[in-house]
Amino acid sequence: MRLRNREDSRNSRQSRSNVAVCQLRAQTECRYSPYGGEMLESLRFITSPQTVRLRLTLLYGLLFAASGAVLLTITFLLVWNSRRNTASLRYGTLEPGRQVPTPALSLAEQAREYVQRQNEALIQDLLIQSVIAFAIMTITSFAIGWLISGRILRPLRTMNDTIRRISARNIHERLALRGPHDELRNLADTVDGLLGRLHAALDARKHFVANAAHELRTPLTVEHALLEEAMLDTGADADSLRSTMGRLLAISEQQGRLLESLLTLAESEGGLAHRQPVDLAAGADRVVSATPAGDLRLQSALSPALASGDPALIERLVANLVDNAVRYNMPGGRVEVVTGIMDGWAVVSVLNTGPVIPPDQVARLLEPFQRLDRTVRSNGHHGLGLSIVRAIAAAHDALLSAQARPDGGLSVRVAFPLAISLAPQD
Repeated sequence: MRLRNREDSRNSRQSRSNVAVCQLRAQTECRYSPYGGEMLESLRFITSPQTVRLRLTLLYGLLFAASGAVLLTITFLLVWNSRRNTASLRYGTLEPGRQVPTPALSLAEQAREYVQRQNEALIQDLLIQSVIAFAIMTITSFAIGWLISGRILRPLRTMNDTIRRISARNIHERLALRGPHDELRNLADTVDGLLGRLHAALDARKHFVANAAHELRTPLTVEHALLEEAMLDTGADADSLRSTMGRLLAISEQQGRLLESLLTLAESEGGLAHRQPVDLAAGADRVVSATPAGDLRLQSALSPALASGDPALIERLVANLVDNAVRYNMPGGRVEVVTGIMDGWAVVSVLNTGPVIPPDQVARLLEPFQRLDRTVRSNGHHGLGLSIVRAIAAAHDALLSAQARPDGGLSVRVAFPLAISLAPQD
C-alpha cells in the first residue's frame, strides 16, 4: 500500500511538472511565433487603458447605451400612459356627462380586470424584450465601435510605424499618406514637412562640417610643410627661421579668426537668450571708427535707430558687413554705411563698390565658406562673413536683403524690429 501511494504521488508530481512544462512551452511558442506574437500584442493593445482605440470604443458604446436608455424610457412612459388611459375607460361612460345603458355590474368588473391583466402582461413582456434587445445592441455597438475606431486610427498606426523606422540614415523617407484632405492627412503633411526641414538641416550641417574641415586642413598642411622644411634645412640661419616663424604666426592668427567666426556662427544660429534696446547708429559709429579704410572713402550717414536684440551680435553683424565691403572693393572705391528708421524698422545698410557680381551668385555668397573667387586665399578671408550676417539676422527676426550693384559691388540691407515694443505700455 505504501509503495502504491508513493507511486501515485510520484506520478502526480510528474504530471504536474509535465503540465507546467507544456504551459511554458505553449507560452514560449505563442510569444515567438508570428501569429502568437500578434495575438499577444493585440491582447495587450485591447486591455491597455491608455489606447485611443479603447477610449473611442468606450465612448461610442456609452453614447449608444445612453441614447438607447433614454429611448427605452420614453417608449415605456408612452406605453404606460396609454395603459392608464385604457384602464380609465368604463362601460358606463363614453364621454364626460353622457351615459349609455350598462350591462350587469359583475360583467363590467370582470372586463376591467381582464383588460388590466392584459395590459400588465403586455408591459412586462415589452420591458423584458426591450432590455434584452438593449443588451444585445449595446454589445453590438461596442463591437462596431471597436471596428470603426480601428479603421479611423489605422493611418495613425501607419504614421507611427513609419516615424519609428526613420532615422538619420533614411530621413529621406516620407509618410506620403493618401486619402482625403482631412485632419489626419494634414497631420501627415505637417510631419512630412518637418522631416523635409530636418533632412535639409542635416545636409546643410554635413556640408558645413565638410567645408570647415577643409578650411582647417589647409592651414594645418601649410604649417606642417613649413615646420618640416625648417627641420630638413640644416643650413638655415636665424633670418630664415624668423621668416618661417612669422608665416606660422600669421597662419595661426588666421586659424584663430576662423574658429572665432565658427563660434559666432554657432552662437547666432542657436537663437537669442535675451533682447534689449540697441542703437544701431552707436554700434555702426564704433565699427566705422575702428575700421582701417586705406585708400577707400568710408562714408557714413548715421541716424538713431533703436533695435531689439543682442548688442554684441548686432555690432558683429555691422562689423562683418563693413569688413566685407572693405575687403572686396577696388582701389579708390567707397563704402557707405547708413542707419535709420524706415517703414517701422530699424535699418542698417552697407554699400560698396567693387567687382561686378552676377545677380544669380548673390544668394550663394550668403552660404558658409562661399567666396566669389575661391582662388583668393592670401587675405585670410574664409567666406564666413555674410553667412554670419544672415544667421544673426535670422536670430533677431530681421529682414536681410542683398543686391548686386550694376556698376559693381554689393548693397546689403538689414531691417531689425524696433525696440519700442519692449517699452512698457501706459
